[in-house]
Amino acid sequence: MEHGLLWLPLLIIFFWLAWSGKNEYQKLEAYRQWAENFDQAKYDILAIIGVKQKQITWGKPTHPLPQNLPSFSLEDVTGIRLLVNNCPVDISSLPTKGNPTIEFSFAGNKASIKIPFTQIDLAARWLLFLENLRKELT
Repeated sequence: MEHGLLWLPLLIIFFWLAWSGKNEYQKLEAYRQWAENFDQAKYDILAIIGVKQKQITWGKPTHPLPQNLPSFSLEDVTGIRLLVNNCPVDISSLPTKGNPTIEFSFAGNKASIKIPFTQIDLAARWLLFLENLRKELT
């Protein structure tokens, strides 16, 4: 009886890990199907982004196929910048730690959009890609 009580927590942890792995796999498969419609796409735990010509679609990853996600045009964007811990940073001297986001600013009273990333260098590469794409449009 005592041995059974000792193994019970390990059994519960095993089933929880199996369920978590299955759930994450379903999210990745849903993302893979979703990303086929875009020229460039990004997936991580915090957000998904898809770029098709000048349209950017983004949202949170889910295991049912992501639908009705917010979208905006790069033509409407007046500024793009990289924030780490909600402070603007220079691309040439990136910090090694922090919570990166890319912020899109719009003309008028429209609120800015912040898309979170897990890695600072990945956010910097996406910032450069989006800035180059925006320059090509003008």
